[in-house]
Amino acid sequence: MNNYELQVQKQVTMWQKAMLRNPGYFNRLAKKLQTKINNLIPEKAHAAITTTIKQMFRAVLFGSQVTTASARTEGSLELRDAIAIEKIKLYKHTAAAEGGITGAGGILLGLADFPLLIGIKIKLLYEIASVYGFDTRDYRERLFILYIFQLAFCSDETRKEVFMKMQDWENISSRLPQDIHDFDWRTFQQEYRDYIDIAKMVQLIPIIGAPVGAVVNYRLITKLGRTAMNAYRMRWQKTFWISKSANSSL
Repeated sequence: MNNYELQVQKQVTMWQKAMLRNPGYFNRLAKKLQTKINNLIPEKAHAAITTTIKQMFRAVLFGSQVTTASARTEGSLELRDAIAIEKIKLYKHTAAAEGGITGAGGILLGLADFPLLIGIKIKLLYEIASVYGFDTRDYRERLFILYIFQLAFCSDETRKEVFMKMQDWENISSRLPQDIHDFDWRTFQQEYRDYIDIAKMVQLIPIIGAPVGAVVNYRLITKLGRTAMNAYRMRWQKTFWISKSANSSL
């Protein structure tokens, strides 16, 4: 490993420890409160929201495949990181502009922000996956994208469980549902909704909606991009060392 790869390895190790850290007292308290609130929502409403989220993500997951570049087969980790960082910058500005425009339009345009932002996020994840050499034509890679999304926007209570699946992805992926309909959409949509609810509600308020929408979307993409980079760095390092070990034994 060169100096850059050693530096990245330390960063990824620190990130892994943070992902495995147990939630604090206030995080647990907040999760219990949110669970109580969710329990007050009628089951029909949960079912309707879950179906909407599932269809929205399903459409974007398969739609993004068409316009995403092929998986990169060559290039050092340093080069891949540099390309990923530039893509994240581009998508942050795109999301901020979209949030500002829809936020300025009040409730009607503010509601349109939700599916638009999901599309931007998923497209970014497809781009980052291809940068690190992972082929999103593989159904398992599309599921991994969903887990990255969930890890970035889930509660501390769920974070550890999701991360452990991603950490052992090669084994876990073989036991995952073969149909996207079998994914745990109920938990997925609740965690995501709980994470962004307050900020997005403020975005619907006239006048202040535009700056709030821009800032919130910028920060959401920043968090998602950072999570994706570390997740794919973690997998890239495993793939790199397996390949290197195999070649050295020949």
